[in-house]
Amino acid sequence: VQLQASGGGLVQAGGSLRLSCAASGSIFSIDAMAWYRQAPGKQRELVARITSGISTNYVDSVKGRFTISRDNAKNTVYLQMNSLKPEDTAVYYCNVDIRAHDGTFVARNYWGQGTEVTVSS
Repeated sequence: VQLQASGGGLVQAGGSLRLSCAASGSIFSIDAMAWYRQAPGKQRELVARITSGISTNYVDSVKGRFTISRDNAKNTVYLQMNSLKPEDTAVYYCNVDIRAHDGTFVARNYWGQGTEVTVSS
């Protein structure tokens, strides 16, 4: 199982970006999907999370600006980021709980490789 994240880049404050993270491999099912971020010199923090039942939660600092969604047919999670601020600058990581076709069907946690978002003022 692998996660491939994309969509990061350089954007001016007030702009938008859409991150994508696609899971591939021998997947039976996907449970929760999430985005984390880590800014320079700071700890990694949870930005947004979406369950298999489409329940979502967000860190307070992005509420009303970011939207997490998923496409189960494509095994992909998205993060639409609007009204970006310089403080959103960070490396963004997807994190997914996946049950693989490995005989156990136990959910295991996987991290994507990170995609860098830079917001200029």
